[in-house]
Amino acid sequence: MGMTSKATNFVLFGATGDLSKRMLLPSLYYLDHDGLLPEKLTIVGAARSALSHEDFIALTRKALDERKEAIDEATWTRFAARLHYSPVDAGAASGFEALGALLDEINPGADQLFYLSLSPNHYAPVCDGLQNAGLVTAASRIIIEKPIGRDLDSCRAINTALLSAFGEDRIFRIDHYLGKETVQNLLALRFANILFEPLWNKAHIDHVEITVFETVGVEGRWGYYDEYGALRDMVQNHVLQLLCLVALEPPAKLDPDAVRDEKVKVLRSLRPITGRDVLTRTVRGQYADGSIDGVNVPGYARESGGKPSDTESFVALCAEIENWRWSGVPFYLRTGKRMGKRRTEIVVQFRAVPHSVFSGDGSSDLIANRLTITLQPEEQVSLALMNKTPGLTEQGWRMNPLSLDLSLTDAFKTHRRRIAYEQLLLDALHGNQTLFVRGDETEAAWRWVDGIAAGWKETRLKPEPYWAGSDGPERAEAFWCKGRAE
Repeated sequence: MGMTSKATNFVLFGATGDLSKRMLLPSLYYLDHDGLLPEKLTIVGAARSALSHEDFIALTRKALDERKEAIDEATWTRFAARLHYSPVDAGAASGFEALGALLDEINPGADQLFYLSLSPNHYAPVCDGLQNAGLVTAASRIIIEKPIGRDLDSCRAINTALLSAFGEDRIFRIDHYLGKETVQNLLALRFANILFEPLWNKAHIDHVEITVFETVGVEGRWGYYDEYGALRDMVQNHVLQLLCLVALEPPAKLDPDAVRDEKVKVLRSLRPITGRDVLTRTVRGQYADGSIDGVNVPGYARESGGKPSDTESFVALCAEIENWRWSGVPFYLRTGKRMGKRRTEIVVQFRAVPHSVFSGDGSSDLIANRLTITLQPEEQVSLALMNKTPGLTEQGWRMNPLSLDLSLTDAFKTHRRRIAYEQLLLDALHGNQTLFVRGDETEAAWRWVDGIAAGWKETRLKPEPYWAGSDGPERAEAFWCKGRAE
């Protein structure tokens, strides 16, 4: 389904919220700057705040001024003319009726693209409000943010509410990690290079590591985070999405359903981690007072004002995919807040050569090849290879590892997107769902995560403390290095 020249209203619910101001409105502005927004696109902010159109335009300009990039005034004039505002309370029908009247006035007969930058508990009421006001047509589309529920049951309830108003081909579930260039490059690395795919299996890969570390704490999001924790907030979506892209089978073509079919197969092949398995295959942690970059930071409990909590801010897991390609290959997954360094990376550790033909000093120290895909803070791909050390020796060759590096940041300086949401918003405008998450995909992920959460509850596994600024609980480091040591 491609974008046509027909007029479109982009209705942004939660338009005055933090995500809208930091990511969504700037992304739309940058798309306009690059000539990628349709000429007949209008942007309508919707939120509970009683703002005027002029207030919303001023709010948007302030959000853009707070970014590093200078504002192009010609683009701003064009972009500001697209902006409108309509106060809407999800629980009041009058707001949806007023929204409908505004849409008819500014862009009559246009298609509607609704973006719900809201808490998940508002998804069903907004869908009901849109339907009751007659704002949903066969051409209408909807974009929603994660989390898609807190467990499998709540995920299904949200999917049911969405499907009551929109067809699955009109629902765009965002995971902003899929908008990152390096994440998309996983598919290019695997399927556009003959070098990797023949080796991309259990015969040649020893284990895979996926790390998503943040230096920030929960801070002002404590109320939300304490209900979800790292398992539900990060593993269920971002981390599992990365795992799927590493592990999926080659799709027949780069088609939305073909790619997502393969991702679902990976999720359904994950070996359950339930009951007492959690004691050996998972680690929970919660950050305590510590220091990051020389600055003292409070522990998790102190950020809540001293309220005790058993919510984890760190998770390490040993996942296994039970299929022909990956059986027996551990996937070590970890994510945490208040870590020493901000880092998101995927490491594919290949097996060692079966026999060393080299003799002499260092011949026994051959290091297996390792592919490292760094997503942040820099976007880089690095392949560790063994090389002969230059120089003269009397006995054999001396070998040392060298890194073959590709810096995407340096290689494509003029082609970098500013915000990952830009690609996702552009795809939604074009109706391309490849980088969005399908309903059965969300449910398969929750089914696996729910098993872990139930195991923690059954075994009463409490989070282990770790210093803010460290690499997590002590047990996690040994757990993490287990695959390398074997």
